[in-house]
Amino acid sequence: MNLIHEMTERGVGVRNLADPIKVDSADPADPMGHLPVVLLALFAQMERTYTCERAVHARAVAAAHGRQVGRPSLLHPAVLAYAEHLRDAGDSMAQIVVKTGMTRSSLYRYPPPRPPVAVTAAQPPRRRQRVGDPARSTSEPARTTRARAETP
Repeated sequence: MNLIHEMTERGVGVRNLADPIKVDSADPADPMGHLPVVLLALFAQMERTYTCERAVHARAVAAAHGRQVGRPSLLHPAVLAYAEHLRDAGDSMAQIVVKTGMTRSSLYRYPPPRPPVAVTAAQPPRRRQRVGDPARSTSEPARTTRARAETP
């Protein structure tokens, strides 16, 4: 529709010679010339909607029957299981990338997310060890320097 409106603004009309519906938008003053164009655009939009609905339904039926939908995975399930094991053992994402050879984006995409950890007052939050920093342990809290305001 937008293309037809842009062409009409430039003085170009659309005339369909093959279909039984007469489409002639060459005269911009004739509202009946635009009616068939609008109807054809409506039918095209309806067909597009129905095509999308059919595709969604076909994917749902295939998934319900256990067939894989979409591109096949290039990662072996054993590599994914190993990456999940490393993650559960507490390795960082950078360490898992080095050990498995997976890309970082695949590593974030494939394994299921970790369950949320409830932080309470009795249990301090778990600190992660940085890669390449063996001097810092996970039990040692991070040291920060704060400037104290002097009171008179």
